[in-house]
Amino acid sequence: MNILEFSALLGAGACAAGFVGALTGLGGGVVIVPLLTLGLGVDIRYAVGTALVSVIATSSGAAAAYVREGYSNLRLGIFFEVATTLGALAGAFVATWAPTRAVAIVFGLVLLSSAALSWQRHPASVRNAPPDPVAVRLRLAGTLPEADGPRPYAPRKIPLAFGLMGVAGVLSGLLGIGSGAFKVLAMDRVMRLPYKVSTTTSNFMIGVTAAASAGIYVSRGYVDPGLAMPVVLGVLAGAALGTRVLATARVGVLRAFFTAVIVILAVEMIVQGLKGTV
Repeated sequence: MNILEFSALLGAGACAAGFVGALTGLGGGVVIVPLLTLGLGVDIRYAVGTALVSVIATSSGAAAAYVREGYSNLRLGIFFEVATTLGALAGAFVATWAPTRAVAIVFGLVLLSSAALSWQRHPASVRNAPPDPVAVRLRLAGTLPEADGPRPYAPRKIPLAFGLMGVAGVLSGLLGIGSGAFKVLAMDRVMRLPYKVSTTTSNFMIGVTAAASAGIYVSRGYVDPGLAMPVVLGVLAGAALGTRVLATARVGVLRAFFTAVIVILAVEMIVQGLKGTV
């Protein structure tokens, strides 16, 4: 395979990753890392560095459209970036010396737990609970655009969610996934936000989180321009398509798509990590 064919293949895979990332709030890293490590034999540290750059591109390509359409909660996203950015810096430092097979196994386990949590039902008592006092004080409530008019919502369990966002930041720096899976679950399962608000606010946040840890990978030489360029171009194209599809997609379909993607990738990463082939 020559360099042109390799770049074309990589760009096509990145386009699919950007589409998945924009549609589900995952950021695309959950597809880029397995694509590079399992499909193309790239060292996982270089794959993570490239994935972080692609996550920034996904966020840039999708966030503007979601903010313009009123899906993303900007105040909430900016507030939680404090936790995710600090966590991302810590995770990136750990990743530079952690064994690659251990990183792969952790990657898979995180994704499997994300898939399991995504299908737990919201208890009615929680859905009808009063808004969190912290959310009221910080004015974190918002509205979701719907066909019959804006639907108001109020976040819950803000302190717990803030801690989980710190964990999400660590996972972003360690695994290069933008921690979108964990952020979506924290907002969807803990804070009880509408699913489309969770995915779009995650897309808004992941770029800043990834940028915090990407700098460390760049300084350690783990970002290869030859890998990053076709990935970024492909991800931007895929993210633009994903933003158009999400506005009309059904929540049940999105949740099923989210779960199917991360389960397949999780199992493959765990198997390859146990084999020591990543």
